[in-house]
Amino acid sequence: MKNLVEWTEELSVGIQEIDEQHKILVSLLNRMHEGIIMGQDKQVINGILNELAQYTVIHFAVEESLMRIFDYPEYDLHKKHHEELTHQVIELQAKLKIDQDAISMEVLHFLRHWLTYHILGDDKKYGPFLLDRGLQGSWSQRSWMGKIWSHLRHHD
Repeated sequence: MKNLVEWTEELSVGIQEIDEQHKILVSLLNRMHEGIIMGQDKQVINGILNELAQYTVIHFAVEESLMRIFDYPEYDLHKKHHEELTHQVIELQAKLKIDQDAISMEVLHFLRHWLTYHILGDDKKYGPFLLDRGLQGSWSQRSWMGKIWSHLRHHD
């Protein structure tokens, strides 16, 4: 079965850990797609959607923390885009609670378009900026996660 989204190097932002997180988001979309095509139980699909929503919150927090730590000039716009997608996913989850058939191929194609457009448009901009400011292409999660969690505790 063909994946809904194929990871290519074109989607890379040049920061290994962020790319790995993006790959997980792509994988979750592909799992939802496969589940719908294979006619899996709606509760299974809903579980994948919930996993996608939860992982997206974590991923956005990491991205936004790095942007703030490095004073990324387009932080506010990027955060707004994150908030818009989060709101849309919450709406989708609410619809699914009412109507188990609410997740359709149309919804998946919307999510695919949003994810690829967001990575190719917004995320590709901050990658070079963060790298130019001193973030390593493969930063140590151990050292940076401490800075990120500290940042989250003091700014939210």
